[in-house]
Amino acid sequence: ESGTDEAGRGCLAGPVTAAAVILPRDFENITLNDSKQLSEKARENLRPIIEKQAVSFAVTHLLPQEIDEINILNASMKGMQECVLKLKPTPEFIIVDGNRLLNAKLGLKNSFGKQFTKNEIELLRSIPNQSIIKGDAKFMSIAAASVLAKTYRDDYMNAIHEEFPMYNWKKNKGYPTKEHREAIKKYGVTKYHRMSFRLLPEQLKFDL
Repeated sequence: ESGTDEAGRGCLAGPVTAAAVILPRDFENITLNDSKQLSEKARENLRPIIEKQAVSFAVTHLLPQEIDEINILNASMKGMQECVLKLKPTPEFIIVDGNRLLNAKLGLKNSFGKQFTKNEIELLRSIPNQSIIKGDAKFMSIAAASVLAKTYRDDYMNAIHEEFPMYNWKKNKGYPTKEHREAIKKYGVTKYHRMSFRLLPEQLKFDL
């Protein structure tokens, strides 16, 4: 089975990052639990262990342009679907954190990002899957996917922080903190901001 999860759904900037992981049946790790409960250090230590021991894993970033086009919920699902397609071998069963089935929406019309082929859509439809509320705290493979999604996304935010340090993405990772919103108010938006999100509470108009 493969566990899938995503990180960065509620952010104002940066990608939504998805991951899928197939763990060996005998995989054991005491630290691995819901990645939200883990410290940054613990997640960073777990990542190489997961990557080394996983049967297969995949991570993908869906960028703000695609999020704005197909909406964040669809982008989160599509990211996880893209990851599943990259897994070798193809998983026999998929468990998803949350309350939506992974193959609920397939073949969305999008001009930005990956387009699924007919074969890919059929393959995704053919794999049985189950969504599990708080699955990242119950299943190792979802917890592992959660760790990969979060650490890869953090790396991405740290890298773009160098380009636009005034938003302090290294610290807030693009989440809607008071500091991030103040910076948007002061400096405006960047190519990494999600224009379909309410970037400022009072929706101040930007001169775009």
